[in-house]
Amino acid sequence: MAHQAGGQRPAPRPVPETCDTQTYLQDYAALLESLALPSLVVDHCWNVVMANGAYTALFRGVGPHPTAMPGDSFLRFVLFHPDAAEVLGEHEQGWCLPMLAHLRAALETYGHDHELQAVRRDIAQDPIMEAAYRQGLPHWMRSVGESATRLDGAVRLLLHPDPRRGPTECRVVDETPQTLRDIGYRRLTMVLRDPRRPAVPVRRPRRARGTAPHLSVVPATQD
Repeated sequence: MAHQAGGQRPAPRPVPETCDTQTYLQDYAALLESLALPSLVVDHCWNVVMANGAYTALFRGVGPHPTAMPGDSFLRFVLFHPDAAEVLGEHEQGWCLPMLAHLRAALETYGHDHELQAVRRDIAQDPIMEAAYRQGLPHWMRSVGESATRLDGAVRLLLHPDPRRGPTECRVVDETPQTLRDIGYRRLTMVLRDPRRPAVPVRRPRRARGTAPHLSVVPATQD
């Protein structure tokens, strides 16, 4: 479901101007780096404001991309990077559709935001992604309920690059302190669970860049 979107790489996010806030963010970055679990802070567009080494290591095998690197925008990575399914297991149901739901909610709140509008335009340029957004997402939400779109507490599958872990479930925990919330940031931590032992999910062959498979949530068109 990933799609190689074009366009400009997002501009650097402005740091809040007050000295106290800047100092707080510097100290918070040090706290984040001390954690062994992958953890990141994002803004309302899902741009990555800061992330720790464990988060960086999780995506160390992904290839370069002009607009959708996991250290720049988690939203764009999930939706547009062709290697996303190599790390984010059960990619369509577990990651893509929930993130499309988050995008839709963000557009309802920040409808004039240029970065969110740019993501929406990139989706519209690809027929498969557009069908997922307009048809697949509402159908999926009716089937599973809105609770399935919530990240806090959700259990998701990771295909960890560390061979000692491999396919590993993680619980996504939203632990945003009030100071981050006040400046529009959100902190998410992926709590890694014991690796799945009985069976290893079969990875689909990596598709060539620029191609898109049919989405299971969108009815196939008849020739």
